[in-house]
Amino acid sequence: MATTMSISRTRELPSVKVQALATLAAIVGAVAIPQIFHVVGAISGLGTGLGEAFLPMHLPIILVGLLAGPYAGAIAGAFGPLVSFALSGMPGLAMLPFMVIELAAYGLIAGLLRTANMPTIAKVLLVQVGGRAMRAAAILFAVGVLGNTTVAMATIWMSVLAGLPGLILQWGLIPLIMFWVEHRAAKE
Repeated sequence: MATTMSISRTRELPSVKVQALATLAAIVGAVAIPQIFHVVGAISGLGTGLGEAFLPMHLPIILVGLLAGPYAGAIAGAFGPLVSFALSGMPGLAMLPFMVIELAAYGLIAGLLRTANMPTIAKVLLVQVGGRAMRAAAILFAVGVLGNTTVAMATIWMSVLAGLPGLILQWGLIPLIMFWVEHRAAKE
């Protein structure tokens, strides 16, 4: 049973229709879930701090990659922040391109690891490292090559520290959700 919980079985990609619906659901989740955190943050006086700490936009993106593959993951990762910005102004304009790059990388990497024979927690860790590395590379490029002055190099390390509770939350929630989905699929 422990093997079933920790190792994803090899599966073919879902149909294009299912991938499209999963992508849409992930984009909706990437817009709606952060709004809950923003409302709670506003009520509690923490502002956007809860969203920055718990990274709620990341959860549906990683999940759609693991469940529906790299195309669904990358598309949802790229469009989630864009739709959220268009509807709510969040993430802020200065961070928007970096969020698009990071979340597209999260979704793509999760999708590429979808059928890898390794524990889900290992997949999540690899996704997190890959996504954060892409974000860091984008920030380094923006500051070093393009001369962007709206983002500091310290943003790289500060975002990792600020988002640590969210990274830990992903370590717990995503393997549990994947276990539940795989367990349900095995029953069918």
